[in-house]
Amino acid sequence: MNAAWRPIEVHRVRDGRHVAAEDTVATEAPLEIRLQGQSFVITMRTPGADRDLAAGFLLSEQVVRRSDEIAAMVQADDESAIDVTLRGDAATRLDARLAERRQVTTSSACGLCGRQTADALVTDAAPLTASWTVPATVVSSLPDRLRSSQAVFDRTGGLHAAGLFTTDGTLVEIAEDVGRHNAVDKVIGRLLMRGALPLSSHVLCVSGRASFELVQKAVLAGIPMLVAVSAPSTLAIELAREHGLTLAGFVRGDAFNLYTHAHRVA
Repeated sequence: MNAAWRPIEVHRVRDGRHVAAEDTVATEAPLEIRLQGQSFVITMRTPGADRDLAAGFLLSEQVVRRSDEIAAMVQADDESAIDVTLRGDAATRLDARLAERRQVTTSSACGLCGRQTADALVTDAAPLTASWTVPATVVSSLPDRLRSSQAVFDRTGGLHAAGLFTTDGTLVEIAEDVGRHNAVDKVIGRLLMRGALPLSSHVLCVSGRASFELVQKAVLAGIPMLVAVSAPSTLAIELAREHGLTLAGFVRGDAFNLYTHAHRVA
């Protein structure tokens, strides 16, 4: 059985009649991320690609910036925890992050849970200056291309997805998770560990809305364009505008809205 889903007994009700059946449900389970031997966060996630998730999470928390700042990652035998050893400047950044946050358990919907002040939301990243353009037809096609690669969603109907694409619409990486933030962290973390950041020649597509947290993750990974099936928030738009990210929302059929830096869509 795949750890990303489980069979569950259900009663299907049709025309008022109960029929016993088996359904497939997406798994949600806690993962504790420990840094330098101390607990940093407990996040709710879909098991699988946990090391990628941890790496992406640490990038989004602005603890690490490069793969070589992660000396080691060791996962517990029961896969409930990952111990991360940092080196170089990451250890110093960790002290700053610990001062900004409190120990919490984050739900699958939680992006910046645990931050205690608004100042802790500042994104320390260079502006995105990519000069390439993407045809509008490619932008319109990304949600369907993402959806067609969601193998676990096909079984459960209960997972978010994030996909990294080239500017011609070729899918490079995809991740699924009960948490949309986790799905993005898994994709970005995978590329971080390969030493492939910044992802300045890529487009990120997400299956839900575009929140501040998702824009921040894209900016920190150096991704110049974020495409979302649903709506962006005001804070997401402000952050995208400030950092030079092209933000597309309500991408459905052949129509979508461009909220910032529309020059990258031809």
